Amino acid sequence: MVDDVSDLKAKIPSETLKLEESLIDLELQLPLTFLVLKNTIAIQKRSDTPIANQALDEVLITQYLARGITLKTNGTVDIKPREFEIIPGLSEPDVLASVKSLPGISSTDESVTNLNIRGGTNDQNLILWDGIKMYQSGHFFGMISAFDPYNINKINITKNGTSASMGDGVSGTIDMILDQNPASILKGSAGFNLLQGSSQLEIPITKKLGVHLSARRSITDVLETATYKSYFDRVFQDTEVTNKTNTLDRSVMDNQKFYFYDISGKLLYNISDKDKISASFITINNEFNFLEQAENSTLNQTLESGLKQQNNAGNLIYKRQWNNSFQTKISGYLSNYKLSGINFDINNNQRLDQFNEVLDMGLKLDGTYSLSTSQKLLAGYQFNETGVTNAVNVNAPPLFNFIKSVLRVHAIYAEYSRKNETTNIAVGFRATTYPKLSETFIEPRLNASWQLLDNFRLHLLGELKHQSTSQIIQQSNDFLGIIKRRWVIANNDDVAILQSQQVSLGSTYNYNKWLISVEGYFKNVKGINSRSQGFRNQFQFVNTNGEYQVKGIDFLIQKRYKSLRSWLGYSVSKNTYTFDELNNGEAFDNSVDMRHAITFNNSYTFNKLSVAIGFNWHTGIPTTTVLSENQSPVSTSELQFNSPNGDRLASFFRTDVALHYSLKISKSLKSTIGLSIWNVLNQKQTIDRYYANIDGVASQFEQESLGLTPNVSVRLYF
Repeated sequence: MVDDVSDLKAKIPSETLKLEESLIDLELQLPLTFLVLKNTIAIQKRSDTPIANQALDEVLITQYLARGITLKTNGTVDIKPREFEIIPGLSEPDVLASVKSLPGISSTDESVTNLNIRGGTNDQNLILWDGIKMYQSGHFFGMISAFDPYNINKINITKNGTSASMGDGVSGTIDMILDQNPASILKGSAGFNLLQGSSQLEIPITKKLGVHLSARRSITDVLETATYKSYFDRVFQDTEVTNKTNTLDRSVMDNQKFYFYDISGKLLYNISDKDKISASFITINNEFNFLEQAENSTLNQTLESGLKQQNNAGNLIYKRQWNNSFQTKISGYLSNYKLSGINFDINNNQRLDQFNEVLDMGLKLDGTYSLSTSQKLLAGYQFNETGVTNAVNVNAPPLFNFIKSVLRVHAIYAEYSRKNETTNIAVGFRATTYPKLSETFIEPRLNASWQLLDNFRLHLLGELKHQSTSQIIQQSNDFLGIIKRRWVIANNDDVAILQSQQVSLGSTYNYNKWLISVEGYFKNVKGINSRSQGFRNQFQFVNTNGEYQVKGIDFLIQKRYKSLRSWLGYSVSKNTYTFDELNNGEAFDNSVDMRHAITFNNSYTFNKLSVAIGFNWHTGIPTTTVLSENQSPVSTSELQFNSPNGDRLASFFRTDVALHYSLKISKSLKSTIGLSIWNVLNQKQTIDRYYANIDGVASQFEQESLGLTPNVSVRLYF
């Protein structure tokens, strides 16, 4: 969709403008045909390259689930946050929360960063920001996205059939793409909600040179809103921060201070009609501190414990269009992630320091050759050097552990694609070698779809993938129990390279504003570490490798009727572990096995007002119970458990609402106001349950879901 047609009148012929305006009006009626034609016009306006040599991305349906979400014929989904309409529970766009609304993607703990794509864990997702691999994706320790949605042009989500040009991410890819050209006029936005304030600017320096800037900062260290209190209770429950009580010979917590910020920018320079260069940067920061004070007869001191998490990254990209058929792109990036924590136990005179760092440097060169308007070849080379550091320092008893590993990887890839009116196919391979580990992987990729009837399309996707970095949990109270997962790198010893196999077959029917989609899939991931699964049962301290296997079906039915849009998503799957050294080698339920999940969303737009309500239900995730006799005092330090993940939590149900209102203040100034309520019925539900031996008694602990959480946002656009 064109954001401001009036701005284009001085730049393009009037007859082209009139045609494009007509296409905008017709887009909702015939989304595929007219969007392809409109894209053709847009490409002609932006490029001197003849249209005859341009291969267009074919779109299956616009306004998939909501305005700003597009389903493409290759099975991927594009989300444009700037065009985002409304999703229940969100007062304004959130990058990862919008991803979570797609079929087959869930979160067992309601956070936006712990995304489970078809049964995988969050560290199995490749998250790219302008081509940079990110190792931190959330603010407020996972409750909101760390990426400013107003600074992102579009987000591409791939669950299967990944392009051969991409490695990593055995479960899925979330690719955030920034603007590719400098702005023609000065524009931006600024706004706030009950957690943060933010602003964005697009500054044209010359016709060929421009800068895009974005900044966000929380207000949580200045103002404790109802939204902040709800998130705080959810994030810090059952952690070092809340487990202390004000009783004799114990410590109390005081002066808790939390804040976050992110700053990003991009420099774009069109050197000539054939040459473009850009440079991007982003810095993400979360910081939490609190005072711990001893209150007994022998100690009277106050010390500060805290946690800091940050990801700093940048890249440089150069593109050249050599002729009508051939173009190249070379890019380099650096991504640095740090997590550090300091925890004082005053009563035991103990200090614990923990540190986790990832330094990832990447270089990529590829070329694309257009054989014709419908066929092209892609080939390239990628190099990465990744270093991971883990350190632990305890003063009493003295303990210092420092581990640093570096891994270099070389990859080459090639892909052939063909797109026409009825067929969309991409087939390729990726060859990756690890000299240090003496490992080589040859991975084929397939993404194909055929339009068999006017309104019916068949999809077949398959891939082999692997990744060398993953996350593990050493102790449940690591990093104050808030961010327990730390990055590690494969070493051919206790940490294996993850390897996945996935195939899916589906179909889509789109007619008369009805959309029906069904896709069945099979996925197997080998090399997972038991410490990455979050076990809090008999396997909590076991270190071994295994695999998981998931079979499932994702179903979606959507109907648009004038200003009303409704969609119902249903996913059914069976996800099981197999570890040779656990459970006698027998399969048992995966800790994130969500057997049935239903989402029912409705939105209605009337003039400038949009209202949405959504219902979310899923079966409870697996849990492990203790033997009944352990409910009384036990004589050993170890609890006796029943079958691993042999029981389940109660089913989960949540209702969310949202309201958006658009207001045009002047010709160049407009505003949006958003109101949302997450869990409007305030249903507190158990999302995790575990047991611990407290003074010889098997004590049960439960984590509850996010309660009623309101939010209000106001934003100005200029």
